[in-house]
Amino acid sequence: MADTKTQQVIETIEGLTVTELAELVKALKDKFGVSAPAFMAAGPMPAAGAAAPAEAKADEQSEFTVTLVSVGDKKIQVLKELRAVTQLGLKEAKDIIDKTPSVIKENVSKEDAAKIKAKLEEVGAKVEVK
Repeated sequence: MADTKTQQVIETIEGLTVTELAELVKALKDKFGVSAPAFMAAGPMPAAGAAAPAEAKADEQSEFTVTLVSVGDKKIQVLKELRAVTQLGLKEAKDIIDKTPSVIKENVSKEDAAKIKAKLEEVGAKVEVK
């Protein structure tokens, strides 16, 4: 079992939203210079108060939000695919499924959003990309 300090960190992370978790991953990547695939899955996060997203929408939308609308009748398969595409733990992925509609990923490219949507719809989920 993990020591007290480690357990406290784990409990804190369990309480984070998907967006907060993505911000944490980016901050850890920047702080420690890590480029593991799990960190890359979170995608780029825009700077707070940046006007770039508004300008990008005026030309052509380049960042998309993937939302799980409904799970369907294959909840376990959807849970497995959700964990695979988000690198989330079992509890976090289950929370997303239980609280549909839920944002799965934000600020992803059109291609990544389409891949995520296809994988989840393949197992019976209903996914929306905006």
